[in-house]
Amino acid sequence: MSLRTPPLGAEHAAADAKMTDFGGWEMPVEFDSIRTEHEAVRETVGKFDVSHMGEIEVSGPDATELMNRLTTNNVAELDTGDAQYSTITDEDGVMIDDTVVYRLPTEGIGTGEYLFIPNAGHDAEMYDRWIDHADMWGLDVTVENTTETYGMIAVQGPNAIELLEGLCDSPSDVSRFTIEPRSIDGVECLLARTGYTGEDGVELLFDAEQSETVWSALECQPCGLGARDTLRLEAGFLLSGQDFNAETNPRNPYEAGIGFTVDLDTEFVGRDALAGVSERGPEEILVGFRLEERGIARHGYEIVADGESVGTVTSGTMSPTLGAAIGLGYVPVSLAEPGTELGIVVRGEPKAAVVEELPFY
Repeated sequence: MSLRTPPLGAEHAAADAKMTDFGGWEMPVEFDSIRTEHEAVRETVGKFDVSHMGEIEVSGPDATELMNRLTTNNVAELDTGDAQYSTITDEDGVMIDDTVVYRLPTEGIGTGEYLFIPNAGHDAEMYDRWIDHADMWGLDVTVENTTETYGMIAVQGPNAIELLEGLCDSPSDVSRFTIEPRSIDGVECLLARTGYTGEDGVELLFDAEQSETVWSALECQPCGLGARDTLRLEAGFLLSGQDFNAETNPRNPYEAGIGFTVDLDTEFVGRDALAGVSERGPEEILVGFRLEERGIARHGYEIVADGESVGTVTSGTMSPTLGAAIGLGYVPVSLAEPGTELGIVVRGEPKAAVVEELPFY
């Protein structure tokens, strides 16, 4: 099966970006170097093509009910222009995906009442899930998979808003976790004060055919998925499919440390299962750790304590900001306290590590 190409594919090729397959998309992993791009976001500002993320629009008389029954947070609490982090779970409370839900402004390019963002490669699955459940429950909604019609660029870093001040009206007036219409170089955009790096910044949505215009207007360091991964890991953010996977590593929001996304006062799919977990507490939980010996923890490496296997690394990297090897993994709750000593088996040899409070940065 051929890879999907983002609207900026030709621009990335012209820039000699190193490309990779991610979620069925051919995406840039780096333009200059991961360290250069990472440091730009931590110190100034960088831009990311994130058009591989999905976009699903939902509208109609029963849109709020459908969104509330298929995501774990309380969508009914959102005012127009608000955003909300949430998860999508099955009947057992296992996370299928995590997502950001936007209640779209009444003005601007969005045509639905709600827009939610599945992770790369999940858009068709989530579209089918929304359609199937709407039909099963007899709800009056319109669901559209608009992934191919939107372009999406993230602008992240301490100078992100300063950069945007010269390109659009009052970006600083858009508060955290809200979305408002703005125009950049004549292109109508939705500007969301959200991101995946641990820095201030925005995510811009616009007509995919205008991607080159918006990308060119943002005069800053282009960044690839390599830096996006090191940045999100320093911030302690989850990577769908890696830090949780419904098939290979089934986890619920409480185990993943994002129980705040669960509102048990709503009747969503998986609610009863998660109510049970909330009451008794999870047996395992995701922790962050820092290696105290030379080595890098990789996805799939074994976590040990007192010579016994206690878990598996889900994400790991050498942190450019901290100058240390860091990672995430699930361990028994009894081993989750910051300061707990663990071992990470690197190439057959246990390396000393210690649990750290998240985020690392």
